[in-house]
Amino acid sequence: MTYKESINWLFSQLPMFQNIGASAYKEDLTNILLLTKHLHNPEINFKSIHVAGTNGKGSTSSMIASVFMEAGYKVGLYTSPHLKDFRERITINGKKISKNYVHQFILNHKSFFEKTELSFFEMTVGLAYQYFSEKKVDIAIIEVGMGGRLDATNSITPLLSVITNIGKDHTQFLGDTLEKIAFEKAGIIKKNIPVIIGEYTSETKPVFLEVARKNNSEIYFAQEETHPNYPCGLMGDYQMKNKKTVIEVFRNLKSNFKISEENIKNGIANVVLNTHLQGRWQILQENPKVICDTAHNAHGLEIVMKQLKKESYKKLHIVLGVVNDKDLDTILPLFPKNANYYFCKPKNQRGLNSSTLQEKAKTYQLIGNTYTSVSKAYKAALEKSSDEDVIFIGGSNFVVSEII
Repeated sequence: MTYKESINWLFSQLPMFQNIGASAYKEDLTNILLLTKHLHNPEINFKSIHVAGTNGKGSTSSMIASVFMEAGYKVGLYTSPHLKDFRERITINGKKISKNYVHQFILNHKSFFEKTELSFFEMTVGLAYQYFSEKKVDIAIIEVGMGGRLDATNSITPLLSVITNIGKDHTQFLGDTLEKIAFEKAGIIKKNIPVIIGEYTSETKPVFLEVARKNNSEIYFAQEETHPNYPCGLMGDYQMKNKKTVIEVFRNLKSNFKISEENIKNGIANVVLNTHLQGRWQILQENPKVICDTAHNAHGLEIVMKQLKKESYKKLHIVLGVVNDKDLDTILPLFPKNANYYFCKPKNQRGLNSSTLQEKAKTYQLIGNTYTSVSKAYKAALEKSSDEDVIFIGGSNFVVSEII
């Protein structure tokens, strides 16, 4: 079995939420605990910070990792999903895990994976734990996949827990109210482990306070604090709140790490350079200006669309594709009516048919043509744009990944 064959097996033989949705969601931590025991509990061999939230957890995780890197530490970073290469999920100091390591891990444990029917995500979490343990990282930043309480990453005991914000997403799994979703995210709060809350609402703050009280956990609310507005390598307006969360993390990280204010400032500024994070208000070219962003739920898209309104352009072109479980009635009203739309279906089992998206979009006065692929939609947008125009690409991680 080659690396490519092992990766294909990983993607195609076992359920994966990104491809097939509900059947990949596990309702307890039994399997990941079986796996960590099988691997001799590598997660206890490194210090960690655990990051959950509806939006911004990838950016926040990457900024935290970047600050540690600026301070000279060996930093593991586990994030999901990836955009182009599976190995983006597991890095040390910005360098992706090697193909050989992934290949050998699958070969060595394939029979166990099959016997226990592990999910794609559970196997990937186990791979990250073993890799960070063997490579002896000083700290690992572990991003939650979905939710928190029942997520496979909730098998770690971190130095600090972080919850960026709460919005309505994955409601079929996490609940249909902000309180229910906050309870699932708050599941990462551990006994006597401090927690940083990036943003809260009147509905979510009482949930966080109660879970923290039950766990005897110190709780800090970043939005209530005044922090320096350091320049950030990530350009979206929403990074303002993520930056505050990151600074609050380092204000309250009680450990042996030596992190200076200059490390924090440089880590935030150099986050893209250090971690190679992509797809967050990323400008791909000028004249016409092309912007892509992975925001895909109402909470995230509302902020992104507000920023898009600030752009100056002669005409606005939007390349749009979504997955088939997206609540279109919550996201389509957020998009501007004064744009030319290029509807497309991402290359994914869950991709929504472009004609279905087009018909639904019409009900919100969003008018455009359909295309058989994301690349053809983007090509058409480029051909129909002048140098004074703006092209926005988004709606799904999968759409952005096909363009970057």
